[in-house]
Amino acid sequence: MRGRTPTSAPATAGEIFRLVRDGTAATRTEIGRETGLSRTAVAARVDRLLADGLVTEVVGAAATGGRPAARLEFNAAGGTVLAVSVGVSRSKAAVCDLTGAVQAEAVVDLPASVGPHRLLGDAVATLEKLLGDAGAEDAGIRGLGLSIPGTVDDRNGWSVGVPSLPGWERIPLPPLLTERFPVPVRVDNDVNVMALAEHAAHPDVDDLLMVKIGSGVGAGLVSGGALQRGAWGAAGEIGHIPVHDGPGIGCGCGNIDCLEVLASGRALVRDLSVGRPDGDVGSIADVVALVKQGDPDAVRLVRIAGRRLGEVLAAAVNLVNPALVAIGGDLVGAFDPLVAGVREAIYRRSMATATQSLRIEPGLLSGRSGVIGCAILVLDEVLSAAAVDRAVRTAAGRADNTAASRADDTAASPADNTAANRAEGADSAGGAAAGRADTAAGG
Repeated sequence: MRGRTPTSAPATAGEIFRLVRDGTAATRTEIGRETGLSRTAVAARVDRLLADGLVTEVVGAAATGGRPAARLEFNAAGGTVLAVSVGVSRSKAAVCDLTGAVQAEAVVDLPASVGPHRLLGDAVATLEKLLGDAGAEDAGIRGLGLSIPGTVDDRNGWSVGVPSLPGWERIPLPPLLTERFPVPVRVDNDVNVMALAEHAAHPDVDDLLMVKIGSGVGAGLVSGGALQRGAWGAAGEIGHIPVHDGPGIGCGCGNIDCLEVLASGRALVRDLSVGRPDGDVGSIADVVALVKQGDPDAVRLVRIAGRRLGEVLAAAVNLVNPALVAIGGDLVGAFDPLVAGVREAIYRRSMATATQSLRIEPGLLSGRSGVIGCAILVLDEVLSAAAVDRAVRTAAGRADNTAASRADDTAASPADNTAANRAEGADSAGGAAAGRADTAAGG
């Protein structure tokens, strides 16, 4: 923003908020220097941001013993955003502050197969309870982020042809949430939002590949510091890349031997169930428990799954050259044999220049990357300069209307009361005169 010309439009409150949030400017003087605005113009815009709760002003000690300088800080507690991360077997809901930090969270223990109306209806009820747990008011909610597995049409906010979400395709999802929470809603793929969260947790890494391996398999790519969704929102669908040495298992997408039907947590449950008592291996958590117990079949099959995953990721490593491959999802609990297979395949199949400093690590966010990513997704929209300008204009309009209403009431009340009193007095006098006349006539 530095270097505005005299013909540039003056910096708005939203642009000033961005300077404060990014740490570019922390005092009114610095804002004036960055924007070229007068002291009066800066004060007017800062006052709007203070009134909307987006920034706070803290008076600190003066460095030279003079008047203390008031510093402006981004107010993370100036509102909340809601997050719903939908999974195939279960989902999670959360209330977050304006940095994306989780204030309250809970599991929505329903499979996605129940359909969007029932699942999101339960998610809304869960969010209502979480708002109470977090001590947050509806008035402070600024937005809601929603993630679902598979390809998402973010313009319409619906799922596009995802076999693991029967009954969800082309159903607009935002209206199912805005009926209760009338705020902006953003919808994106589940691994994309995980990539946003991991990128925020690794501020020094601008090129990373986020891999989720749970009931399904998917990836999210951050390149040059920006999330890459692709032309139609289908970037990262690695779960539907066929594996060359598979046994011929059909996939819901129509292909044979897709990575997802051979290496996902759901595939491992299927394979480990063979020859065991019914119900002995019924979930990904059971697979992880067997690996931790040192079960040789479980360890072997997880390593094979990792090798197959690594064969697919090796092409991605050569293509986009990430600095970090972060692995998340329910199967990350069996990380050691899983990552051993991944590394074996990647280092065998990728170019040495692409892997010379490559890090392959578990995600940092301990199962929270989905809801934190949903929060970041919607925060990028509702805290943009344009959105902040709209918010402060709306708040200013409400304040002006309230002030005008009070002024009208104050101005009208004394005059109205005086006129009413006079009218009442005239009515009383008239009534008394009429009464005296009636009495005289009767006498």
